[in-house]
Amino acid sequence: MNDSNFLNVLTGKSASYTPIWLMRQAGRYLPEYRKTREKAGSFLNLCKNPDLATEVTLQPIRRFGLDASIMFSDILVVPEAMGLQLYFTDGEGPKFANPIKNSLDIDMLKTIEPELDLAYVMQTIRNLKQSLPRNIPLIGFSGSPWTLACYMIEGSGSKNYEKIKSWVYAHPELLHSLLDKIAIAVADYLVAQIKAGVDTIMLFDSWGGVLSTTTFKQFSLQYLEKVLTKVQLSLPEKDIPSIVFTKGGGIWLDKLNTLSCTALGVDWTIELSQARAKTNKVLQGNLDPVMLSVANFDTIKCEVGSLLDDYRHANNGSLAEHIFNLGHGILPTAKPDNVACLIDAVHELSQR
Repeated sequence: MNDSNFLNVLTGKSASYTPIWLMRQAGRYLPEYRKTREKAGSFLNLCKNPDLATEVTLQPIRRFGLDASIMFSDILVVPEAMGLQLYFTDGEGPKFANPIKNSLDIDMLKTIEPELDLAYVMQTIRNLKQSLPRNIPLIGFSGSPWTLACYMIEGSGSKNYEKIKSWVYAHPELLHSLLDKIAIAVADYLVAQIKAGVDTIMLFDSWGGVLSTTTFKQFSLQYLEKVLTKVQLSLPEKDIPSIVFTKGGGIWLDKLNTLSCTALGVDWTIELSQARAKTNKVLQGNLDPVMLSVANFDTIKCEVGSLLDDYRHANNGSLAEHIFNLGHGILPTAKPDNVACLIDAVHELSQR
């Protein structure tokens, strides 16, 4: 796929402009997504129906000039495959009916076989590789071990993560045993995705930023590396680029730089120039997603120009080794016209 600016940036080749894709680019801000979601009957049904998951993945590709596609799924399908009962409540987000409470619960977790337990994801990937334009690569993904453990112990999203932090400080050995199991499952899941056809993998460490520096290294960073290493050792013949995104992780870029990944995603709490000074990896980010809900075209174009200029000045006058994205997932309130404006502005203002 030599005509992909996205893959060219990840593999150290020249690109004609800065590529852009958006976290949650297939989502509720699109009317066609809402229509397909209604047809599915539930969010989980949408994830588990390969034809519908393929359709919603393709929707933003048809509508916008995006440079990469990310398969439609959810990070919590992994703990569900391990034996937790996942359900979604409107307005409250995902929940597990049987969260992890003790060592017995950890022992009861299933060793997943991704090709069987998550066959619907693999079929979605195969569908997409047949349906996507040849120059649009497909990103596969998983949640990080720490982020999945947060949901598995808390039972849902949380404001203060008190339950899992009690494990950090009172039962660290138990938490490490859980994270080990999750890391193996995540690595096996990503290997299966690569075999099914994805061109890049991404790890979402969405809740890594709730940790302290010391506990981040102990309970998130080392398990990110365990996943990356296991994937690489499992597929030595393949050189698949990898992206790691830790929300709130800008202060740890020097530590994240030690990971054996290709690129690091950053959110809007750190300037791209600051990030460039802390890592020699490809950078991905970092527009505040709220802008796509509230800003006008001129403001969006101005912000894109500022972000690109900030990066260029810190990178010896070059826009190389940067993939444009948001600092987190696109919001349901985002305006599709603003998304189109953003993509056009990135392409126009970054022409080499």
